[in-house]
Amino acid sequence: MERAEAYGFWGTMSGTFLLSCLLFAAVSRRQRGPYMDEVFHVPQAQAYCHGRFLQWDPMITTLPGLYLLSVGAVKPAAWLLGWTGNVVCSVGMLRFINLLFSAGNFYLLYLLLFRIHQKNKAVSGFQRILSALTLAVFPTLYFFTFLYYTDPGSVFFTLFSYLMCLYGNYKTSALLGFCGFMFRQTNIVWTVFCAGNVIAEKLNEAWKTQLQKKKDEKISSRKGSFSDLIRILQFLVEYLLSPKNLVTLTALTWPYIILVSLFFVFVFINGGIVVGDRSSHEACLHFPQLFYFLSFTGFFSFPHLLTPTKIRKFILSLRKHPVQYSLITVISLFLIWKFTYVHKYLLADNRHYTFYVWRKVFQRHELVKYLLVPFYIFAGWSFADTLKSKSIFWILMYFVCLLAVTVPQKLLEFRYFILPFLVYRLNIPFLSLYRQLLELGFYILVNGVTLYLFLNRTFQWENSDEVQRFMW
Repeated sequence: MERAEAYGFWGTMSGTFLLSCLLFAAVSRRQRGPYMDEVFHVPQAQAYCHGRFLQWDPMITTLPGLYLLSVGAVKPAAWLLGWTGNVVCSVGMLRFINLLFSAGNFYLLYLLLFRIHQKNKAVSGFQRILSALTLAVFPTLYFFTFLYYTDPGSVFFTLFSYLMCLYGNYKTSALLGFCGFMFRQTNIVWTVFCAGNVIAEKLNEAWKTQLQKKKDEKISSRKGSFSDLIRILQFLVEYLLSPKNLVTLTALTWPYIILVSLFFVFVFINGGIVVGDRSSHEACLHFPQLFYFLSFTGFFSFPHLLTPTKIRKFILSLRKHPVQYSLITVISLFLIWKFTYVHKYLLADNRHYTFYVWRKVFQRHELVKYLLVPFYIFAGWSFADTLKSKSIFWILMYFVCLLAVTVPQKLLEFRYFILPFLVYRLNIPFLSLYRQLLELGFYILVNGVTLYLFLNRTFQWENSDEVQRFMW
């Protein structure tokens, strides 16, 4: 990092943290007590604060990583500063943990952008700082900076694990992956993703060697053709069936293998991936979740995905491959028909964006969910097109992890899309400065509207005296 870029980064990060502190103060003044899921998280952390580590709220579905870390941070700080009484592990103090995680996420996002795009000399330091700032204030994540939720910490440890993986420190990466798993069990998928990064790199090296031996450069340039896919799959099977290659990959990824093995032991002992209340978190094959994620990504990455050039390329692709797109359309319609699930929370809780998206769009008519298929296909094509700079093995590995983390979820919840979105966004090429500024301005606008609604547009339910607030 050059000196000017370093000054720019630390200045931007400090300014963002200061602004976040001001917003944090505003949220804490308006909502002093626990809100939404905080009514479970805060008392549990406070029980740990008082040494009651055997106490557990059965309504909590995640492991106690957030509470353990909170106690480990707040207790020493309280001792050093002489704090006593209710201020220790108060709602505000616990929420402040996520403010620190938010600053850490900013730093990790910058380091990841620097590492992933280090070979692109055309990217300026200003663009890296701007992209890190944009992702740090990504609306669905940034909102939970001000509440005591698991999301900022879950993202922090997962991004940190990914960064260590990219630097080849696989043991540290797996340890950080374990911390991420302790915040949210589904983060085990991103441990697999890190191992997949290592495997994809080795596969890509072997594939390039094979191409050079055959002196057939055309194979690598025609990524999208069906014949290429068959050849790649054949190569993949042959490579993975070789004992020598398996030994090499195992020697590289053994820390991740141990962690994934521990995960399966946990699932066997626990009787499932969810701890606590399982009635509202049943796993199912909810394939339309992939379509919702693509729509979500299209909305928040429209400067990348929705451009005149991409629309023209998509139309040309439609004309060139009508049979393939017809088949994709039929499969999409079938998946929507047979595998659409509507969670009871989605229909009952009017405090979230998803409630209004479902009511205003999908419940307008039974056919709406089918009429959206052309948009899903364009979003999917554009999504894949932005990843074409990555190796085919990386793309296959990412899509497997994307399916694993989205499809089993019955509830449509935008928070579940945060990590797959960030991993995607970190790995696509940089935009022009104008489009980067457009993306940042859009995120600031969405954050502003959401925080304004949360703070100022309160309402009450007929059967409750509690003040309700709108949120993600």
